[in-house]
Amino acid sequence: MANPDLPVAWHISSFSPSGGSNCVEAGPVLDGTGRIAVRHSHHPDGPVIMYTRAEWDAFLAGVRNGEFDFNA
Repeated sequence: MANPDLPVAWHISSFSPSGGSNCVEAGPVLDGTGRIAVRHSHHPDGPVIMYTRAEWDAFLAGVRNGEFDFNA
């Protein structure tokens, strides 16, 4: 769940419609662990999903390789 004390440098994609109000936010947790936090920008007080750096890097590699292009 959300942790208001969790120090995260949140980022919204520049490709997000409506000024980022209906998109996913992700960012590094600023606690030295290397974890990445992900949340829905429309619900900033809602659940936060945490990933290790290795999990996040594997996801990004899949995105770059087109593995998540579900519209094709």
